[in-house]
Parts: sequence; structure tokens; C-alpha cells
Amino acid sequence: MGKIIFIDVDGTLVNYEGIIPESATVAIRKARANGHRVYISTGRSKAEVYKDIWEIGLDGMIGGNGSYVEDHGTVVLHQLITKEQSARIVDWLHERGLEFYLESNNGLFASENFETAGEPVIQEYSRRKGKDGSEAMTIRKAFPEMIFDGELYRDDLNKVSYILNSYQDFLDTKEQFPDLENNTWGGAGETALFGDLGVKNITKANAIGCLLDYLGADLADTIAIGDAKIDIPMLEYCNFGVAMGSGGEEIRAMADYVTDDVDKDGLYKAFVHLGLIEE
Repeated sequence: MGKIIFIDVDGTLVNYEGIIPESATVAIRKARANGHRVYISTGRSKAEVYKDIWEIGLDGMIGGNGSYVEDHGTVVLHQLITKEQSARIVDWLHERGLEFYLESNNGLFASENFETAGEPVIQEYSRRKGKDGSEAMTIRKAFPEMIFDGELYRDDLNKVSYILNSYQDFLDTKEQFPDLENNTWGGAGETALFGDLGVKNITKANAIGCLLDYLGADLADTIAIGDAKIDIPMLEYCNFGVAMGSGGEEIRAMADYVTDDVDKDGLYKAFVHLGLIEE
């Protein structure tokens, strides 16, 4: 068995406009042809891993920041928020007046006013990522498969993301749900745009360990590539960690190697640097 490579999606495999650089596709296909295994490791649920990503050619995925693991179509791990926890989350966010969306392998399910409330938030997120035309971004463009009239009381949830009206909303939600994993995204601390809730003690690192056990593979053969704070446990756990040049300061500081930006063939350059492919 060759190397086992775990690649974050947003900001690593795809750019901040949701486009996969052609060089990234070439790198992954060449690496797999050379006998290496390639998995995406993402906060996205399977419903958000669209056809263009699968068409690259992958060995499987880690989703929901570690709650879901799949290898060649076989589900290795799937840990869900319980039905009772899900109902408590929906009721709490409704009471708090916070719009949200539920993340499931069966789809993304928006709260009643998420489309309207989320538009300026997703535009700000786009601006921070340097996207052109961020003022024209809509929820339906950002989440093309989102369901706007679906059932909100569910038993199939990996994660829940909710809009922060203030950072206090995150602090209060974290206090309310100590039985769940609480994070923010779209910014650090007071600048965060979203909070999210997931299965307690789930990380991408835990999921990688589970997959390695399933494969009978060696940690010494692992490489992780990411761009955000949420990816740090994955880079720390794997034998070698690569940060994207376009990534955050924290992950760049701790990585074994920093490659170029996502839009400057960073993934391809990392694969060449690591000897996974020839230039």
C-alpha cells in the first residue's frame, strides 16, 4: 500500500468560489494511479459532496468533521446526533431566534427564514474569502442542494450550523449543549459568522484512526492537507501535515510543510513536493 492522503475540501481541494482547480484533479488522479489512496476529510455531510468532487476519483470520504467514514462505498463509521438532541437543538434555536440548517447525508434542511437571514451572512463570508461578486451571492448559490421546506425534527443529523447574531449566542448555546461538540466558523472569536453543533468528541483525527483500523493501515503512511483550525487535529495526528498557503495562521504555524494557495496549484505542488507524483 502506498501513502494514504486526507484532503480537506473547502479552501484546500476547492477554492473559495467552490471551483476545483484542474491541477488538483490531475494531482489526485496521478497519485491514485501511482498506488496511493486519497480521501476527502471535510465538515461537509455526504449530501454536500457534489458530483464534480466524486468525478475526480476518490477512495472514500470522512464527513461531518469526523462523524462519517466511507471507504469505496462501504460505511465504516456513522455517528449521529440523537433524535432527542436534534429536537432540543431545533427548539433552542427557534426560541433564541437563530436561523439554521441541519446537515444530513440525506440533504441540507433550512429553517423557516434561513434563506433571507443567511444571505447577508453568506455574502460577508464570501467577502472574507476574497470571492469576486460576493455581493451577488445567495443562499441558493452557496447551497445548491438545500431543502427549504423539509422536516426539521430528524434522526439523521451529522451537524447543525446556525447564524450567530452575536458571539454570546455561541457561548450560550455551548452552555446549553455540553453533551455536543460546539464550534464556530466563518471567523475567529467575536468575528465568527456561524456556530455549529455535532457529535461529542468527534474530530477528523478520530475518524482517520477508525479508517486506518478498518484498512489495517499504518499511521506512518498518512498525510493530511488542510487550511483551517478545524483541520489541525488531523494534521497533528497524521505522520505528515500540509497547510495551504491560503490557510489560517494557526494551521500554517503548526504544519510540517506549507504549500501555495489553493488557486495557485497548492495541492498539486504539495503532491510533487512529497514525491506522490512527478511534475
